[in-house]
Amino acid sequence: MTVRGFILAGIAVLALTASGAVVASALNDLPQDAVPVQDPTAALNTQPTPPAPVEPAPQGTPAPASPVAVTPPAPAIVIAQDSLDEEEAEEEKAEEPVTKRVETPAEPARRQRRRVAIVEAIDKITAESMRFEVEVGGRPVRFQKTLIFTARACEVSAPDEQVSDAVAYLEVSLQPRGVIQVSEPRQIFRGWMFASAPAVSGLQHPVYDAWVVGCKA
Repeated sequence: MTVRGFILAGIAVLALTASGAVVASALNDLPQDAVPVQDPTAALNTQPTPPAPVEPAPQGTPAPASPVAVTPPAPAIVIAQDSLDEEEAEEEKAEEPVTKRVETPAEPARRQRRRVAIVEAIDKITAESMRFEVEVGGRPVRFQKTLIFTARACEVSAPDEQVSDAVAYLEVSLQPRGVIQVSEPRQIFRGWMFASAPAVSGLQHPVYDAWVVGCKA
């Protein structure tokens, strides 16, 4: 093989490598089909509570071998003071400034962020529903060949909050697949979804409904 042949072979290898990288990047941006999950989500929205410290029981003092004589205390003798001295003492107390103690509020605990958001969607025409996972910052997930879900954040409530909840920031687009003329995705929802209030914060569409169920590490 001549030098020209070696050069042409090297150029061909570099071209194939570059085209493979471009194809892999394009495939990573394409939405993947939704896969149903069966994991229970009741314990996904709570954080583990640290165990309470256990204090050892105090050790009792052993009883003495011989009886101990108990001497009653001597009666206290109270000497009455003049009423004038009492009035002066009260006036001095009234003149002293009263300082109010300001309590510093405890710093609230931070919410824990999770890696996967669990979403449930339903097709109101065919009554088909599915619960699937959407990775935060990962590839979009397609439901029913039309809806495309993208997760930006997912976090669960802190231990000091009164209600255990899961909150996810989702973007939902509409792009039919399998048609002759491919159209650009049309965004129909973008915002926070709360698992405790699916009717308030979920996706409400004439054909589809979707809401967040929980977050998964």
